[in-house]
Amino acid sequence: MSHIRSRDIETMSPEKREEMLEELREELLQLRAQQALGGSVSNSGAYKQTRRSIARMLTRIKQKQE
Repeated sequence: MSHIRSRDIETMSPEKREEMLEELREELLQLRAQQALGGSVSNSGAYKQTRRSIARMLTRIKQKQE
C-alpha cells in the first residue's frame, strides 16, 4: 500500500486521510525496523514511496486546514 496518488488523497474524507496517514507511518516504522535488523527490504523502493506518500498526505491535510 506504500504508494498513494494525489488524486486518491483528494477524494478521501478528512477522517480517512488521518487513518491512512497512521497506516503509512506504521508501514514506514516496519520498513525501518527491517533495515535496522540488516534484512533486505523485499521491495527496495517501498521505503522511498512510503516517505513520499506521507509527505503528500501531510501536504494535503495542511492545505485543507488553511
